[in-house]
Amino acid sequence: MLKAAVQRLVDVRDDEIGAMLWATAYGFCILFSYYVLRAVRDEISTTNRGDLQLLWTAVFLVMLMAVPLYSWVASRYQRGVFVPLANRFFIACLVAFFVSLYVLPLGARPWIDRAFYVWTSVFALFVVTVFWGFMADCFRNEQARRLFGFIAVGSSLGGIAGSALTAGLAEIVPRFTLLLLACVPLEAASWCALVLHRRFGGRETGNVRGGEVGRRSASQPLGGTALSGIGVIFRSRYLLGIAGFIVLMSFASTVLYFLQANLVGRAIADRGVRTAFFAKIDLAVNLLTILFQVYLTGRIIKAVGIGVSLALVPVAVAIGFVALGTYPLLAVLVVLQVAYRAGRYGITKPAREVLFTVVPREEKYKSKAFLDAAVYRGADLANGWAFAGFQALGLSLGAIALVAAPLAAVWAVMGVRLGREQERRADRESPVASVPGMVSS
Repeated sequence: MLKAAVQRLVDVRDDEIGAMLWATAYGFCILFSYYVLRAVRDEISTTNRGDLQLLWTAVFLVMLMAVPLYSWVASRYQRGVFVPLANRFFIACLVAFFVSLYVLPLGARPWIDRAFYVWTSVFALFVVTVFWGFMADCFRNEQARRLFGFIAVGSSLGGIAGSALTAGLAEIVPRFTLLLLACVPLEAASWCALVLHRRFGGRETGNVRGGEVGRRSASQPLGGTALSGIGVIFRSRYLLGIAGFIVLMSFASTVLYFLQANLVGRAIADRGVRTAFFAKIDLAVNLLTILFQVYLTGRIIKAVGIGVSLALVPVAVAIGFVALGTYPLLAVLVVLQVAYRAGRYGITKPAREVLFTVVPREEKYKSKAFLDAAVYRGADLANGWAFAGFQALGLSLGAIALVAAPLAAVWAVMGVRLGREQERRADRESPVASVPGMVSS
């Protein structure tokens, strides 16, 4: 009955169902943990809204240290070790934050808040990047087009569960109690990754030529050095194109985030109420995202291809920035933020992860980590200072939104071009990748 119900929703073959459901559970646990923490982080941003660019500078500097360390670990341990290890490192950090909030004096709370904001921003990118790198390694390009939309549903359900829990508890329990709650799904995610690696991670793939080779490949470290995945990016026009796409996406996200911090900070004074408000926005985003992922994402990618799928949200954002520039109101911002994030997670995210199914394994983990973490946060940093510069020049919030609109249009064009290149690369691999119903190493 379960198999029949799943196959009515997604084009999945019998021998793919187990891997797809474990991957979906993994995504659920990761985003459950993150969304328990996200509203806490966003509330801190409103309290420190005048110093956000400084916090983002700290995030970028931490990323520059964290990415080579992660790449070093990935070079020396198989993915069945370094993926759970990354999750458990963040669990240890959450416990340390919880203890510090009890042990240190109240005067240290503002600094703990800032440190937690930086840590959560690093956590958010790393655990999600590792998850999707793992997915791109476990599923071929052809499978990813069919299955990534459904796998992303697990992430959205996790986001709903985390948002609902936070919205319900934020006003009745101490905020830092949520830190310990977030550890539970993060540990469950580690076990899901182990199951995927051991049961489904060693079969034939478009990148290897036999099941035994696939098993050996999956059980071996990636090799290379801590920095080898970074150098590849600068030698690949394809990866540089992905970097450009991420930079423009970051610009749109940064403008919306800073506008949100300013408008919400002015409208709502109570910190508990603000935390609950952000959790409700997260809940609305994830409900809408699921509608996209279950009913639209796979069909859209199949009908119009990766390029147009990547361009849909940027076009909508360009239009939304024009509306926000004309009417710079909190209600307009909330509508645009919900639509943007739902479209980004529901359509753009699965489509963007398909881009990595046509690159070698080292690029799936190391180069991807640098792109999704250091490049993304570096772009956040530059864009955060750009927003501060716009305000220093006297631009209103509405005027800043209008400045962002044409850059969103450029973002859309870049998405179309990346999609075309991905399809060319997939066509070159098609003689091997056409083996049906198998999960890769």
